[in-house]
Amino acid sequence: MNNTSSTARAIVKQSPGLETSDGDGVSLRRMVGTPDVGMVDPLLLLDAFGSDEPTDYIGGFPDHPHRGFETVTYMLAGRMRHKDNAGHEGVIETGGVQWMTAGRGIVHSEMPEQEEGLLAGFQLWINLPADKKMSEPAYQEFAASFIPIETLDGGGTVKVIAGATNHGTVGPVKNETTYPIYMDISLDAGATFVQQVPANHGGFIYVIDGQVDLGDGEAVPAGSVGVLGEGDHVNVNAGDAAVRFLLISAQSINEPVAWGGPFVMNTQDEIHQAFDDYRHGRF
Repeated sequence: MNNTSSTARAIVKQSPGLETSDGDGVSLRRMVGTPDVGMVDPLLLLDAFGSDEPTDYIGGFPDHPHRGFETVTYMLAGRMRHKDNAGHEGVIETGGVQWMTAGRGIVHSEMPEQEEGLLAGFQLWINLPADKKMSEPAYQEFAASFIPIETLDGGGTVKVIAGATNHGTVGPVKNETTYPIYMDISLDAGATFVQQVPANHGGFIYVIDGQVDLGDGEAVPAGSVGVLGEGDHVNVNAGDAAVRFLLISAQSINEPVAWGGPFVMNTQDEIHQAFDDYRHGRF
């Protein structure tokens, strides 16, 4: 990539998120989809959860419906069992990912497998365009062993869940709807990371450990999200200490968004229809 003719993305907004709970009282921090950050088209929501106190998570997320978008669950620690009304069931373990396309409708549960110990991970919601909202539900699931890890020359690694690195490492998730990038990057002190992020993508970084500097004077600390501005690549400098962060982006849809709880459609009439369909067992 010729950086002399391209534009590095800067951080245009950052936030420590909003403490909240979901499901059966599961404690989490909402990073995207808050009054502060809002959605980053087409990225609707990012929740970060993590606790070694079972009371914070043991209730899990009992049966609940979705329509009109995709959910991505990425586990840093612990195990989460998922089960749906179409007979699909499995366990997401440490380092694994589940990419669920809810489409026209699905009812599922996500329940922690352990009753003690650390549970940590993320759930991302990605909007679907109008012509895909009523598609058939689908899953892509990959254990940690199926997710490639690229070693960086300057010190560090890139775990590629979706998209491709500048050096050609390709994630296992296939998505030709919003062409997402989802990477878990660890940099040694002093290392740098450069990654193409198409100009038509909305995106952000979430810092897991350390402090991320994109060279724009807006260092993002651990536990915070930084929304990316315009440009076609990111250039991250680890500085004097190691860092770990998520880079997430996807192609913007630029359509009206009607959001009603577990349903994301284009109009309020479609939201009302989704609730009616769910109440009458048409999912």
